[in-house]
Amino acid sequence: MSNISDFKGQLIGGGARPNLFAVSMQFPPAVNFVDTVNAEFMIKAASLPSSVIGPIEVSYRGRKLKIAGDRTFENWSITVLNDTNMALRTAFESWMELITQNAQNVSTAVPTLDGYMCNLAVSQLDRAGNTTKSYAFIDAWPVNVQAIDLNYETNDAVEEFTVEFAYQYWVPA
Repeated sequence: MSNISDFKGQLIGGGARPNLFAVSMQFPPAVNFVDTVNAEFMIKAASLPSSVIGPIEVSYRGRKLKIAGDRTFENWSITVLNDTNMALRTAFESWMELITQNAQNVSTAVPTLDGYMCNLAVSQLDRAGNTTKSYAFIDAWPVNVQAIDLNYETNDAVEEFTVEFAYQYWVPA
């Protein structure tokens, strides 16, 4: 029969902590944003990616046989703290403008997809700051830079916004 000491012995390093993570950001060269160190500090929240293999149902004599289908990659989101210069928000808006301009609905990133896709990464850290697990998001781009709510009654908070990325696939790094 196990006891609390056995459990404690299995919780290596005191367990993984959700507040110990790092996000590595890249921006396309046309965005002209090079302060990626600042970007890493301003990312308040992220997630480790999900893995989804959808089932395919095959009918046989009134019964459903489920077999493995294709893997899909759900969008990945980060939450960003906004500074007074709005540097990161401006960079994400410029990135989206590169993909499709607001006024003219044309892309300045064409003719290559590499013009607007970049690799991103998220890492889980241990309590000493060492990486224990990393994931790379291959060929990512922002699909949604969410609104920032403004309100006279909110006087003791820093603005934040969420950026959602689509990507081709992720790999453990």
